[in-house]
Amino acid sequence: MVESKLSGFGDILKTDMMNRFLERAPGYDKENKFFQEDFDELKESGYLLSAVPKELGGLGMNLAQVSQNQRRIAYYAPATSLAVGMHFYWTGLAADMWNSGDKSLEWMLEETVAGHVLAAGHAESGNDLPGIMSTTKAEKVEGGYRFTGRKSFGSLSPVWTYLGLHGIDMSDPDSPKIIHGFMPRDAEGYSIDEVWDTLGMRATCSQDTILDGAFIPDKYIGRIVPAGAAGIDQFVLGIFAWGLMCFSSVYYGIAQRAIDLTIESVQSKTSVALTRSMAHHPEVQHAVASMVMELESIGPQLDRITEEWSNGVDHGHDWAIKIIGGKYKIVEGAWKIVDTALDVMGGFGIFKQSPIERIWRDARLGRIHPGNYALSHEFVAKIALGVNPDEPPRWG
Repeated sequence: MVESKLSGFGDILKTDMMNRFLERAPGYDKENKFFQEDFDELKESGYLLSAVPKELGGLGMNLAQVSQNQRRIAYYAPATSLAVGMHFYWTGLAADMWNSGDKSLEWMLEETVAGHVLAAGHAESGNDLPGIMSTTKAEKVEGGYRFTGRKSFGSLSPVWTYLGLHGIDMSDPDSPKIIHGFMPRDAEGYSIDEVWDTLGMRATCSQDTILDGAFIPDKYIGRIVPAGAAGIDQFVLGIFAWGLMCFSSVYYGIAQRAIDLTIESVQSKTSVALTRSMAHHPEVQHAVASMVMELESIGPQLDRITEEWSNGVDHGHDWAIKIIGGKYKIVEGAWKIVDTALDVMGGFGIFKQSPIERIWRDARLGRIHPGNYALSHEFVAKIALGVNPDEPPRWG
């Protein structure tokens, strides 16, 4: 039985359940199969209610507490943690708004208690500003909006009952609007294209969703805001906070697992050139030290961002720097740790039977999540320099 140093928050994520996740993860990855058994256990345990306020029948966890638990799951089953985080992406945001007095998404929290599952539909080809711009057309019609476009990276595709998505309404070209809506599973005008066959995070089953005039009624329209950075209100900023910090939590959990596997390996690994284990090789010690020091730097950053968000600290526009910059640094740190782990573990690490091989592939995807290298540096720099991100031309 494997016990992680990442104990999580509360006692909902029992060690025996986590070890079942660990046992199933290689099979899900090999077969490119959705983590259905893991999902069923998490749902049965009440974990999907983590962020829902206690007053509405949930567990009342804040972002910092959910982050602790997402790290714990990721230690055992990274893809499971990543996909489930898409559900918290929305329920956490809705809970924050509810706790602040905005009850407009209370229906979502009530639906979650009733067993519904939320997923995210923001990724689009040709759009490097997810959430604040869109290549999906949103057209106002009687009683709601119709959405036409293609969404990618739709984690939880087999089980979501509401897909949170966005599109752009260009009916007034001088004042385009981003329409955020939640599409019920039984809506008409969409299909799921099973394209997911990827390098890593294979069990997330993040299929494409094709919107062909998909209708979302007004009651499921969560926000209508200006296009671009001008539309970043509490709702949109909350998407980034919960989304990017849940991403970060996953890769932190992966990094901790990589360190533990490396230490376990070198303590028993031998060489004809040494009289003791490879743990006594100076370059191995140097590599392990660099891994541990990297983890010691990104952990407190993740803790501080999630705790300050949960405590309502007002950083104003600087929240974008902390969230986007934090995700970037945490993922980069995890990437370095996992790469070093593969170097230290040597040739055995590239075989499918080695757990580091799958972890290494899963860790690659951290850089794909928003914001990527270019967008992270652009947004952080513009905010720090006082440059309006919406000011044309975008560069130059």
